[in-house]
Amino acid sequence: MNDVQSRIQSLIDQLCSDGTERGLQVTVYREGTLLVDACAGIADPATGAPVTNRTLFPVFSVGKGMLVTMVYRAIQAGSVALEMPIAEVWPEFAAHGKGGVTLRHVLSHTAGIPFMPRGIGYAEVGHWDTMCAAIADQVPVNAPGERANYHAITVGWILGETLRRADGRPMPRRFDDEIRCLLGLVDMYVGIPDVVEDRVAVLECIENYGGDLPDDTQPRAVPGWMGPLTYMMNRPDARRCCNPASNGIMSTAAIARHYAALLPGGVDGRELLPPELVAQASAPFAVADPVGGYSHWGCGYPRIGDGTDPEPRRRFGSCGYGGAAGWVDLDRRLGVGIAKNRFNDGDTTGQIRREIEAAVDAL
Repeated sequence: MNDVQSRIQSLIDQLCSDGTERGLQVTVYREGTLLVDACAGIADPATGAPVTNRTLFPVFSVGKGMLVTMVYRAIQAGSVALEMPIAEVWPEFAAHGKGGVTLRHVLSHTAGIPFMPRGIGYAEVGHWDTMCAAIADQVPVNAPGERANYHAITVGWILGETLRRADGRPMPRRFDDEIRCLLGLVDMYVGIPDVVEDRVAVLECIENYGGDLPDDTQPRAVPGWMGPLTYMMNRPDARRCCNPASNGIMSTAAIARHYAALLPGGVDGRELLPPELVAQASAPFAVADPVGGYSHWGCGYPRIGDGTDPEPRRRFGSCGYGGAAGWVDLDRRLGVGIAKNRFNDGDTTGQIRREIEAAVDAL
């Protein structure tokens, strides 16, 4: 066992044994080679089933990272372009003055369509065409590019339908073609098949985690009827939806391998994107009027870190509600994945990240 593996395994064992966490999974690739494959704790408190390296975790917005990769692969292939209006391939999207919204606006969360359509529920969320039609009929809350406002869930259908209109491939097939099959990722899903249901970790949260449910009389990016989100992603129907922005279910081995494949040299000789597109997708830029702190989102992958990090941070990826995360560390040449099933107010993800970095720096 290498020292990095030993240190991470010891840390996550402690976090689960002292009650901070219920179950954890951590994977790290370095220069395309597996360095850490660690797991600890319980996947299902009702049965006592342990977390193994085959356990799948709902990771919420971590799936946005894979979606961004698919968009930039489409840009590389020439089927879409950053400055292309969405309505060029999806004419219905131009309704209510959205004809000027470009792919760049959507990737940077400045498109002005952050709110979920009103009057929908689980049945509609599970129907791709219904959701795309409802979003195309949305009235924007601001002019494109005017402000950054996190498109927490809507961005999945906007980007996914844009790609589908561009070359005809529905999202599940594109996900297989461009990410899963290309990298041999058997444990990465956006909408699980029935056969893996018993491998999905059960989510739980401490009392009042996330605060009070929002008032659904007002438009919301994440409406109150979806909450608590831990309850939502324990539902079989929610787990089977296809919305790449918010309901990814995967192992950290798959997450880390995806991010490792964004580094020069990739994994097993397979690079998902050339370095110049990775740099474009991860470069932060300032937004004049940010909402909710999204002032340096970038044009795809946000930067990863905390307020103690020097700028510019050399990590980018995607973080999910509750503490799951995946990222590239450019300086250390790492691809990292972290997942957990007990949502609390601690800094477990940051603690694990700092331990990974300290252990790698000590090599």
